[in-house]
Amino acid sequence: MSAYLIATVRATGNAEELAEYRRRVGATIEPYGGRYLARGEPVAVLEGEWDGAQVVVVEFPDVAAARAWNDSAAYREIAPLRARNTLSVRVIVDG
Repeated sequence: MSAYLIATVRATGNAEELAEYRRRVGATIEPYGGRYLARGEPVAVLEGEWDGAQVVVVEFPDVAAARAWNDSAAYREIAPLRARNTLSVRVIVDG
């Protein structure tokens, strides 16, 4: 059963480092069967207050693949670029 990584991301720091992260992250996702379903702005708010964060949705074949990607050496190498330069919430949801 598919699993989904869902993240909300607000840029807060070095734009060049964040751009480097964005350039490199796709290559870390592909070996785990991941593919972007949504990555960007704007969002259409249907109800409630939205804080303006970007939304990212990545589909993986299953939860194990999503976790394996998150724990991979390739992703761990670039994760600090995101962590230093964004406020984000990331979850994995079993589909």
